[in-house]
Amino acid sequence: MLLSDQAGRAAAPKIPRPATLRESVIEAIQELIVSGQLKPGQHLVESELAELLGVSRQPVREALQQLSGEGWVDLHPGQGAFVHVPTVEEADQLLAVRALLETESARLAAQHADEEGVRRLRVLCERGIAAVRSDDVDAAVATNSELHALVTGLSGNKVLSELASQVARRVRWYHTPVARQRGMASWEEHTALIDAIERGDQDRAAQIMREHTEHTRASYMERRENEPVEPAPKPVRRRRPRTPAAG
Repeated sequence: MLLSDQAGRAAAPKIPRPATLRESVIEAIQELIVSGQLKPGQHLVESELAELLGVSRQPVREALQQLSGEGWVDLHPGQGAFVHVPTVEEADQLLAVRALLETESARLAAQHADEEGVRRLRVLCERGIAAVRSDDVDAAVATNSELHALVTGLSGNKVLSELASQVARRVRWYHTPVARQRGMASWEEHTALIDAIERGDQDRAAQIMREHTEHTRASYMERRENEPVEPAPKPVRRRRPRTPAAG
């Protein structure tokens, strides 16, 4: 029997492959954007990024093209690449979708989480509290992402986990500027969430997560209102020189 005939019977195992240089550069630039090292509206110079990442300009150019298609970078003809400036509307929409996904994740986690899952949540929560106390914003944001990903994983719903992971990195981008503002309150909410999950209280877990994600959304919107992000410069239209009229 041909392999093509067997395709419908069982999915073939995927052969893992190492990340390409371009994929590694994409990942690195995204992390620079998410962490705030590259600011919204900042001009991205290929040669500078290549030197920073220790690569040639070609994979940087390819990465910027792909990141443009994914909404992380804006390409302006004649001016180059700029870090995308999220509009208030797109941030609001993404954070609203995140709230829906993670509220359901919390409800299902309260239904399915075992003792080991709850223990792992508490370890992450303790790590996040320690990061806040030491004013380590990067560690707090990273741990926050780990905790939310674990809650989604404990839901037992693989489709839900996949959808949540698609928006997780952009959520980190929006969360980073307000992490210090949210401070210890965010981790007190996490503690209450874990308590509800441990009790198996689905309704309470969903309510806490819904309110928790709304607090982050409101904090981001308040920051944008008080500190609007400057848009990247508009592309300059170059006019062709007129051809001299025939004598």
